[in-house]
Parts: sequence; structure tokens; C-alpha cells
Amino acid sequence: MKIITVVIPTYNEEDNIPRIYENITQIFKEQLTEYQYEMLFIDNYSQDGSRRIITELCEKDRNVKAIFNVKNFGFNRSVFYGLLQGTGDCTVLVFADMQDPPEIIPEFVRQWELGYKIVIGVKNKSLENPVVYLGRKLYYKLVKWISEIDHIEQFDGFGLYDKSFIKVLKQLHDPMPYLRGIVAELGYQRKDIYYRQNKRKYGKTSFNFFRLYDVAMLGITSYSKVVMRLATIAGFIMSGISFIIGCYTLVVKLIHWDSFQVGMAAVSVGIFFLGSVLLFFVGFLGEYILGINTRVMNRPLVIEERRLNFEVERE
Repeated sequence: MKIITVVIPTYNEEDNIPRIYENITQIFKEQLTEYQYEMLFIDNYSQDGSRRIITELCEKDRNVKAIFNVKNFGFNRSVFYGLLQGTGDCTVLVFADMQDPPEIIPEFVRQWELGYKIVIGVKNKSLENPVVYLGRKLYYKLVKWISEIDHIEQFDGFGLYDKSFIKVLKQLHDPMPYLRGIVAELGYQRKDIYYRQNKRKYGKTSFNFFRLYDVAMLGITSYSKVVMRLATIAGFIMSGISFIIGCYTLVVKLIHWDSFQVGMAAVSVGIFFLGSVLLFFVGFLGEYILGINTRVMNRPLVIEERRLNFEVERE
């Protein structure tokens, strides 16, 4: 009998954990009865009652496993690490807030049985805040435009991954993994399943502006050289323009020595404009260097505090 691992990342999701547990359990009991399953919660140092609830689930259900991180290592690292810990023939990644509907997991499995090594959920509609959804849409368009790979729009990792692809992930040794880009760059032929993203019903999202910014910069700096090349091109163009303006100013000054004055306003505007452009690209350069520095140090994705139910042997 094939085994399906369901990985569920959590961070302060005490209201949603019991609900997604019941939801996933019901799906396997009613629609995926021919499969064994394990439900793996990876908790990224929750500060509410999430760990207590997960521990109780592990005590009453041997199909539930848990990994508790010793601190918060960031969303991307914790999710990626969780994917590497599954022992099933395939691994399904679903998030505890259930905005991505677990109800389409049976369709993932059906497509997997048809031969697809990767089956992912792609949002074509969303009930979340329209402004947030528009921002995500514009970001995906931007990354796809500047990326060197065919970036997947409206994809957040929700999907099914065959154990052969999980094996590929284990070989990467990347301390700053960007799953969305890895799937697009290194993944096998995949099947996209379109769905409507639900609105979060319980709890409050932990994704503030800074967390979203961190994910966005990781996507841009991991799979695009365009920004830094734009800096080179912009510098070359502005240098040429500055040289032409300088020559023009010198000629006019020589011809009209007594009447022509070089205005301080023009000089100030030029200095501030060039300074702002330089700061913009220096900031992006810092993002690239930060990514390089982290990868060179090759630190572990996460440090575990403890594991639950991993010693259970299946019959």
C-alpha cells in the first residue's frame, strides 16, 4: 500500500490545527482509503497553544508526526525542511490556514497516479483582500518578466511532490531555498490544478510587510540577474548623458562667459537624482550579497528541538 506524507507548516495556528487535522483525516478515510498516510506538522516556534495541540494529536493518533523547531527560522526554510522529512511515496504540502483547500488533494493524487511527478495548485481566483491579491499578481508578473526561468504565477507551494523530486530537493543543500523557483527550474513535467483561494476564517496571518518583502527579495535575487544588469546599463547611459550635458555647459559658458551662469538648482537636482539611483541599486546589490553570504556559510535549514512519533513503525 502506498504511503502519502502530508506536510503542514504551522506558526501560531492553534485555531486551525484541529480543523485541518479533522479535514485531512476525513479525506483519507472517505476518498483515499486505499492509501496509508502520515500527517507531519512542522512548527516554527509558535508562541500560542499550537505545540500543545499538536502534541495531543500525536498522543492520540499514531499517523500524526511533529517536528518542533528550536526557534523561528523563517517561513521558506521551515517549509522546505518539512518537505525533506517525509517518508511517503509522495509528499503533499498544505498550509494550516486552509486558504488553499485540502479538498483538492484527491485530485492531486489522481493526477500523480496518472504519471505526473509534480501536481501543484494554482490560484485563478481569490477571496483575500483585493489589494493584497493585486499586489501578489503584480509581483508574480514582475518576477516572471525578469526571471531566467519560467516562473509559476499564483503558486505558493501547495501541491503534491513525488519522492523522486523530494530526492532532488535533498541534494540541493541550499540554506535559502525558494521552493516556487526550484519547482519551476528543476521540477519534472507537472500538472497544474486551478482553484479558488479561500479567505482565512480563523486566526491571524503572521505575514506582515517585512515577511512578504523577505520572500519577494528571495525570489528576485535567486532567479534574476536583470536588476544588477540594469544598474550597469543605467550607469552607462547616465554617464553618457552627464558627459553630453557637461560638454554643452562648457561650450555655452565659453561663448557667453559674462552672461551665462550655471544654476545651483540644476546641479542640486542632478546630484540628488544620481544619489537616489545609486542608493536604489546599492540596496539591491546588498540583497544579492546577503544571499551569497548566507549560502556560503551553509548553515542548516533549521535546528530541531524535538520530534514526536518518528519512532513509530508501520505494520
